[in-house]
Amino acid sequence: MTEQNTASAPSTDPTAASTTPETSQAPDTAALTAEVAKWKALSRKNETAFKAADKQLTDFRQASMTEQERAIEAARAEARTAALSEVGSQLVAAELRAEAASTGATLPAADYLNLARFLGEDGQLDTNAISSFVTSLSPSTPQQPEYDQDAGLGRQGTSQAGQLTRSDLSRMTASQINAARSKGHLDALMRGEL
Repeated sequence: MTEQNTASAPSTDPTAASTTPETSQAPDTAALTAEVAKWKALSRKNETAFKAADKQLTDFRQASMTEQERAIEAARAEARTAALSEVGSQLVAAELRAEAASTGATLPAADYLNLARFLGEDGQLDTNAISSFVTSLSPSTPQQPEYDQDAGLGRQGTSQAGQLTRSDLSRMTASQINAARSKGHLDALMRGEL
C-alpha cells in the first residue's frame, strides 16, 4: 500500500501568492519631508551626544596624563596649529580666488587683505567667512577698452577676394549675374575697383 503525502507544500502558482491588493501609489511628499526632518533631528541629536562623549573622553585622557605627556601633547597641538596657519594662508588665498571667480567679484590686492581672519582657531579654513566676504564685494563688470579696438586698422583682406571680373561676366547668363550680384560677388566691379 502506498502512502500519500498529505503535508501541505508551498504553492508555486503566482496568482495564489498575490491575493492581497497592492498599494503601489506614490508616497506623500509631506510624509517624506516629515520623515527627512525626523532623521535630520535624530542625526543632530546623535552628533551632539557624540561630541559630548568625545569631550569627556578627551578630558579623562588629559586628567590621567603626566605633566610630561601634557607638555608633549600641548607642543604637538601648537606645532599642528602653526603648520596649518602657515599653509592656511595659501589655502585662504586660493579659496578666495575660487569663490570670487564663481561669483564674478573682483578681489582687492592680497597685500591689503588679512588672510588670518579667514582661518579658525584650529588653523582650518572658515568657509562661511570667505563666502560672506566675497558676497559683500560688488560683482565685477567687464571693463570697456579705453579706445575702439578696430578703429584705424583699414581694410582687412583684399577687395578682390571672392569677386568676379568682367571676363567672368562675359561667360555668365543674366540669371547667374543677378544671383552673383545678390550674393555680393560683383561689389568690387560695381565700385570700379576691377
